[in-house]
Amino acid sequence: MAEKPRTRPARPQFSSGPCVKRPGWTPRVLEGAPVGRSHRAPEALARIREVLDRSRAILGLPEDWRLGILPGSDTGAFEAAMWSLLGARGVDVLAWESFGSGWATDVSKQLRLADARVLEAPYGELPDLGAVDFDRDVVFTWNGTTSGVRVPDGDWIAADRRGLTLCDATSAVFAMELPFEKLDVVTWSWQKVLGGEAAHGMLALSPRAVERLESYAPPWPLPKVFRLTKGGRLNEGIFRGQTINTPSMLCVEDAIDALRWAEEIGGLPELVRRSEANLGAVAAWVEKTDWIDFLARDPRTRSCTSICLAITDTWFEALPEGERATVAKSVAGRLAEEEVAYDLGSYRDAPPGLRIWGGATVDAADVQALLPWIDWSYAEERSGRRL
Repeated sequence: MAEKPRTRPARPQFSSGPCVKRPGWTPRVLEGAPVGRSHRAPEALARIREVLDRSRAILGLPEDWRLGILPGSDTGAFEAAMWSLLGARGVDVLAWESFGSGWATDVSKQLRLADARVLEAPYGELPDLGAVDFDRDVVFTWNGTTSGVRVPDGDWIAADRRGLTLCDATSAVFAMELPFEKLDVVTWSWQKVLGGEAAHGMLALSPRAVERLESYAPPWPLPKVFRLTKGGRLNEGIFRGQTINTPSMLCVEDAIDALRWAEEIGGLPELVRRSEANLGAVAAWVEKTDWIDFLARDPRTRSCTSICLAITDTWFEALPEGERATVAKSVAGRLAEEEVAYDLGSYRDAPPGLRIWGGATVDAADVQALLPWIDWSYAEERSGRRL
């Protein structure tokens, strides 16, 4: 039997959402939250606006963009954008993992847009970005959370596009540089890179997106939580902290704490550096390990947040498909039992394997301490199944 490593990660939380809190976080950071107060009260509204202002500053969001908080996490924010903006033009949807596929389903089966193309690729790859038609609206994820595949940059997006680009960037924002000049809608949630609490989504709109909202009315009814306009004009209150529904002031306080931490350590450049360092640690291990590889085939597309790994040795690949899934779950389960790493299994729709969250709140030292444990767990699994 393999010998257990001696060094353990100081923090064993490697979930891809909700993600681990910032280093040093304790529940005491929530003590100043204005609980029991109306979210319209001056003190509460000031805190909501602080989330908006600090987010804008850290990300370098252009001054003429709107930024608001919506219900339903990133999903709610992105659904609001699709249901409010799509239909004026044909649309191209890029799908290379489960969330992109979900947006494709919404476009084709819920909104039922007649002029919709779905450009697909299997897990581990990107669709042909050169085939995208920017005279049409384009819906895509910047980072595939369930496949570990991200777009490498924004060079493929036409600067003179006529359509809008709608980008689900929930596991990319605060960990990757986004070219806002190439984007028109960007959404994310607090539960990802900064380790905030779930249920709240962020919606950023370019002037082009605002123009669409004020010049086009979709033919379908819109639920209240998706309505971004009032009387044919943008509902500016949403983007001044007057949320559509009641936010949790505990979650708001937690988001402020995470944003302040991000500023204290050096802002976006340091957040990106921390995430890339985590990817670098995994890449160095994969390079010297003969039984595992990245799910993302092209190194330029490998995510530094949702780091997805495929088991590639011949013993594993010879197993029946169902048994491969069982082995991968057992490897992750053994690590959880040892309290070394929680939530390391691949996403339920993804190929059997492992997924390590490497966002900015994760310390590289914890990733480095984790990797020998993965070797140990897999060796234990192989040895036990051969007996």
